[in-house]
Amino acid sequence: MYKKPFIIAEAGCNHMGSMEIAKDLIQTAAVFCKADAIKFQKRCPKELLTEEQYNAPHPNPVNSYGDTYGAHREFLEFTVEQHAQLKAWCEEAGIIYATSVWDLTSAKEIASLKPQFIKIPSACNNHFEMLQWLCDNYEGEIQLSFGMTTHEEEEQIVSLFEKNNRAKDLVLFNCTSGYPVPFKDVALLEITRMREAYESRVKAIGFSGHHLGIAVDVAAYTLGAHIIERHYTLDRTWKGTDHAASLEPDGIRKLVRNLSAVHDALNYKSEEILPIEQVQRDKLKFRKKQ
Repeated sequence: MYKKPFIIAEAGCNHMGSMEIAKDLIQTAAVFCKADAIKFQKRCPKELLTEEQYNAPHPNPVNSYGDTYGAHREFLEFTVEQHAQLKAWCEEAGIIYATSVWDLTSAKEIASLKPQFIKIPSACNNHFEMLQWLCDNYEGEIQLSFGMTTHEEEEQIVSLFEKNNRAKDLVLFNCTSGYPVPFKDVALLEITRMREAYESRVKAIGFSGHHLGIAVDVAAYTLGAHIIERHYTLDRTWKGTDHAASLEPDGIRKLVRNLSAVHDALNYKSEEILPIEQVQRDKLKFRKKQ
């Protein structure tokens, strides 16, 4: 039995530091795209970055919103009060609010808003202090990506949740960390490996894609990843590193439509000759002349 697909539009920092753009992202994802959830990001740059990283120039200056990488990250951050407003707008629009947290301070701030789920990105899935704090203090679902992660590290992560009796609240995502990821590196069959290793131990297996187009997501769903996360922007030509690897609204809308269609189609015939076939059988089926 295939579960109904659940589509997360990962807005991340594609709001470019503007609450008005963030509101438009929410409204468009909810009304036009009909996504199930929209996800943002929360960082405390001074906690996350070393002093050297904070003061270094952005590696791609054309995409920078500040004189240093730290200033760039600060420009793109919303306060916890602003995230509370994002959550309120999501509730008004009828879409689930969520956020990826990159450090302990951000985890504490977002947990205080009591979202339905919190996401741990691949880059910090080995931040065991943060994972432990969430296990102890946050009651909602915890989603976590396995990009850039060894099998040994995967087992350490799942074991931590099991030891805290929180594994049944854990959703694991197959993910290849790249922007964008060529199809040969998407490695969809990792979904099968992850299901064999972890499906009986955690809540669900999902797919977080950084590829182009939407064909791969349908394959991921048929392999058993019913939670699909894709980066999302209003305009792929906007300034920033994630826009080019994101889907625009029409892409998310078509993804939702296609996955819904595939969900409806993934079944067995309820009877040998369906009613829709009987009409054609009566008209077209070969009959030997008497």
